[in-house]
Amino acid sequence: MTEQAHELSQSTAPTVARQPAPAEGAGASPRGTARVLLYSDDSGTRRRVRTAVEGSARFAEAGLAVEFVECATAPAVLERLGRGGVDACVLDGEATPVGGMGLCRQIKDEIFQAPPVLLLVARPQDAWLGAWSNAESVVRFPGDPAVLAGELGGLLERSASLPA
Repeated sequence: MTEQAHELSQSTAPTVARQPAPAEGAGASPRGTARVLLYSDDSGTRRRVRTAVEGSARFAEAGLAVEFVECATAPAVLERLGRGGVDACVLDGEATPVGGMGLCRQIKDEIFQAPPVLLLVARPQDAWLGAWSNAESVVRFPGDPAVLAGELGGLLERSASLPA
């Protein structure tokens, strides 16, 4: 059984959705691929985030690829982060039963060298909770897909996950 098939068969394991990498010599990324953990209990939210990033001119022009590791539960997020190899996280502040704000704070408190977090919030008034949760970035969602992709790209660049 492949690792991806094994992960999909586990009820609390993350769902892995990979953006296909270009073949070597056919426009392959010189800068690499970033692995982004995407947490939301809503599959529609996860789809909209993937679409915003995968369709982003920022990533396309820079020759960057993103591999999403999707998680629908907080235990799956913590288990996946415990294995390492995640460059950044996008957490849905409106997820239930565990919201992305509280989960972000838990990640920052409990995981050594936790990856940077982009927190999605529904209301602009909730942006201050990003500071409480220790998120590196907060984006209103749903909102402008270019803003979301730009913030995620900035997080990855600032965290030195990908060479400049």
